[in-house]
Amino acid sequence: MIAGFHEDPGPGTGRRAPRADFVSDAPRHSLNGQWRFLLSGTAAGTGPGLPDPALDDSGWERIRVPSHWVLEGHDRPLYTNTAYPFPIDPPYLPDDNPTGDYRLRFDLPADWPAARDVLRFQGVDSCGTVWLNGELLGHSKGSRLPFEFDVTGRLRERGNVLAVRVHRWSSGSYLEDQDMWWLPGIFRDVELLSRPEGGIDDFTVHASYHDGTGTLLVTADAPGLVELPALGLAIPTGEQVTVPGVRPWSAEDPCLHRGTLTAAGETIDLAVGFRTVEIAGGRLLVNGRPILMRGVNRHEHDPDRGRSLDRATMIRDIELMKRHNLNAVRTSHYPPHPEFLRLCDEYGLWVVDECDIETHGFIYAGWEGNPPAEPMWRDALLDRARRMVERDKNHPSVIIWSLGNESGGGATFGDIEEWIRERDPTRPLHYERDPSYRHSDFYSLMYPAQDTLERIGQRKEDTPAGVEPGSPDDVRRRELPFLLCEYAHAMGNGPGSLVDYQRILESYERFCGAFVWEWIDHGLAGRDALGRRYYRHGGDIDASPNGERFCLDGLLFPDRTPSPGLLELRKAVEPVAMEVSGGELVITSKYDFTALDQLTFRWFVEADGMRGASGTLSVPHCPARSSVRVPLPSAEAGGDGETWLTVEAVLAEETRWAPAGHVIAFTQTHLGTTARGRPPSTPSPALSSPAPDAEPAPTPQPAVGGRVGEVRLGTAVFDGRTGRLARLGDVELDGPVLDVWRAPIENDHGLGGANAPAADWEAVGVDRFLHRTAALDRPDERTLVVRVRSGPATRTLGFRTTYTYRLLDDGTLHLRIDADPVGDWDDTAYGHLTVTPPRMGTRFALPGGYTDVTWFGLGPGESYADSRAAARVGRFRSSIDALQTPYVVPQENGNHVETRWLEVSGDGLPTLRVDGEPHVDFTARRWTSEALRAARHPHDLTDSGRVWLNLDHGQQGVGSASCGPALPERYRLKVRPRTWSMTLTPVRP
Repeated sequence: MIAGFHEDPGPGTGRRAPRADFVSDAPRHSLNGQWRFLLSGTAAGTGPGLPDPALDDSGWERIRVPSHWVLEGHDRPLYTNTAYPFPIDPPYLPDDNPTGDYRLRFDLPADWPAARDVLRFQGVDSCGTVWLNGELLGHSKGSRLPFEFDVTGRLRERGNVLAVRVHRWSSGSYLEDQDMWWLPGIFRDVELLSRPEGGIDDFTVHASYHDGTGTLLVTADAPGLVELPALGLAIPTGEQVTVPGVRPWSAEDPCLHRGTLTAAGETIDLAVGFRTVEIAGGRLLVNGRPILMRGVNRHEHDPDRGRSLDRATMIRDIELMKRHNLNAVRTSHYPPHPEFLRLCDEYGLWVVDECDIETHGFIYAGWEGNPPAEPMWRDALLDRARRMVERDKNHPSVIIWSLGNESGGGATFGDIEEWIRERDPTRPLHYERDPSYRHSDFYSLMYPAQDTLERIGQRKEDTPAGVEPGSPDDVRRRELPFLLCEYAHAMGNGPGSLVDYQRILESYERFCGAFVWEWIDHGLAGRDALGRRYYRHGGDIDASPNGERFCLDGLLFPDRTPSPGLLELRKAVEPVAMEVSGGELVITSKYDFTALDQLTFRWFVEADGMRGASGTLSVPHCPARSSVRVPLPSAEAGGDGETWLTVEAVLAEETRWAPAGHVIAFTQTHLGTTARGRPPSTPSPALSSPAPDAEPAPTPQPAVGGRVGEVRLGTAVFDGRTGRLARLGDVELDGPVLDVWRAPIENDHGLGGANAPAADWEAVGVDRFLHRTAALDRPDERTLVVRVRSGPATRTLGFRTTYTYRLLDDGTLHLRIDADPVGDWDDTAYGHLTVTPPRMGTRFALPGGYTDVTWFGLGPGESYADSRAAARVGRFRSSIDALQTPYVVPQENGNHVETRWLEVSGDGLPTLRVDGEPHVDFTARRWTSEALRAARHPHDLTDSGRVWLNLDHGQQGVGSASCGPALPERYRLKVRPRTWSMTLTPVRP
């Protein structure tokens, strides 16, 4: 016998039928606010007296509704990625089951009408049982979906008592194993609705579009009048009309025809978007045109409120999406608050609306007992699909229904498919995890490698495991459009290769869209011992099982600050392409519907980062998915150095999501180089620039003199024992030291096996090099050669590095570095490891008084080999502190590739200038990479009293191997001889 509602596998009891969510002028009374609350350790809660109106709850605590009790000082949040935090014993739960009892006393508004009364809960996690004035109304599961009770005749004018018992764990939890925090409570709105007698309780808007003509039909459960004044329409429900010349809805032009639906004295707001979604010829079409969704997966998250979001936060999310050239969102992995979909209608986003179903944890049971394959769960699973479709059916932004996520296969998915197709044949269906794809209108995968994606675009993909090659399922799948539901895992520093993926996605007609995982880091606000705010991840909670840092995988930091990954994505998916060809600028629109008339194209020329001429291009009309050519402006930069032309496509007028002048896309073209530009205070020596991979120079003659004390080369002073530069003019420094390691980023940890280079680095000691100076040679009075052997304890692998310093005529110091690998890099005694170092470079230490860096090269943000498209060539200035990217878990950050020159400065200190030949990578920070590696949170990092400056030949890419393919070989640093050069110049303040 099942004890209690919470272990009943059924979806609920006593509830009203699901229906559309809508806004009307009928009376609505919010029950949000301060409730009485008491947390108990078992499903019995506070006992049977909870619903008794006479119960004295004055000693109970108060809690905000909506909220999660674990974020309001009661119990603790828990995070798992795939594992259930309770035994797999469906539908049962452990005896230890935290249960929150809620009570609210309320009076009806004085003008509350005598009509039908409905009590609505928008979201309760995970099971809510409800009593009103001592009477049991019923219970519900399906945490991210609304449920309602008819309370007509059960309300009092004064002194109503609403009691709700919320179980943290219930049978519904087996269906909600999404990758997210487990956050119980009444976390969405609670409302009392007055419904007029004889009025409309539910309605469906059918608004299709074809060849310039719209078709409108509104069906309802009671007669009503539909009015759309701008279209001159006033028609009864149930009557279909055609609307010639109507403006359709799309994510690019979200035209909503606003009006009303009236019945029984109630006026319901209508926002009608005419659009048709279909699959034809193996492509996804909207309004007869193919579309390409440039999307993200979005969990609802706020660092203080969890999944209890307000409207302002939803708007902030959508504005950020639109400003970063995103046009689609997958509601991973549940329907969002209904207000979010209303905003998607208004602002313009394609939406894949996903059902609140995920049973991922059954993977640990070998999928035995998986709910979609077990009849006892059928009603609960179907209930979730019905409640999603009925609630969200009238939103034009919703163009695809997703049956759920990572729940294996099972017969119930066939039942869900059948019900949705009968109820709403106007939208295609998506489900990724069943390899037969019988219940999906899309072929779909997560995290494929780029070569795999290329084959999919060509419809030449390998047959999935469990599917017979050439079978009907195999043949049908190859005819389907492809939807990349998750890719580019945005955990920590990354993701890389976004431009590479987008190139493939735009090269084949089969692709209809891709969704980066994911939108925001799920960090929860915390305070350290000193009261400093930081963000907690799963590993900060003493609980097991634990998904630890895996919840920090978003393009936004928890406070909604865009990460460098979001800036890179914005560039990768920009809807306007520009390139110079034959003295002209070729402009290509990647929009699916709108012309480029809403954009202004402005240009400017810079020499060595200094602005010269500027202007606006005259661009002819350019329809969607077409190109135009315009002449390049003829203008001089008016200075020496590299000359670059930058063209930006910007909003010509303000939109609801961005101001006029907001940059949509940009391109840069190198126009030529004259004498290298340098500040007036710095002389310009004639430099010889060896090829990056040139062979080392011949060995100089032996030095004259010993290795003790100091060695001088002009104003440069070297340590006579180590050969490290100790002073250059008035600049004090210590270095260079060969540096071949970086504080691992999340993608360096990977998912294990061949995808975990950080573990390989530690296995062979790349992170713990020791150095031995073998010789200091003075072949002539202007040259010093330092030879160093570097490598880890226990191993023979390492590098022999030759530092050749040459004093130039103007007193500056030229440095050439030749690093040759030695030892057992290819040794098989350590598990056949194929190890490539993450960095080839040098590290210097400078006094802590240095505060700023000015540079000419790529910026202003960080850049890496496979994540650099968002960076521009220019002259930039930043404080050293601002160069740090505050990843929630400290890791390698702040690198800048292709730096031509940089200057490190501080008040009262001489400036150190570095000129690359032609480039160096640089990072500058107040702590070492070792300190970065050791820190658990940003507040663990403390000023070392020095500035650590890396001047590197290069760093490997960042990839997305934390949940995705290994880093492509082209972005690795192969073990081979490396040479790079630079000139060091002290500049007096």
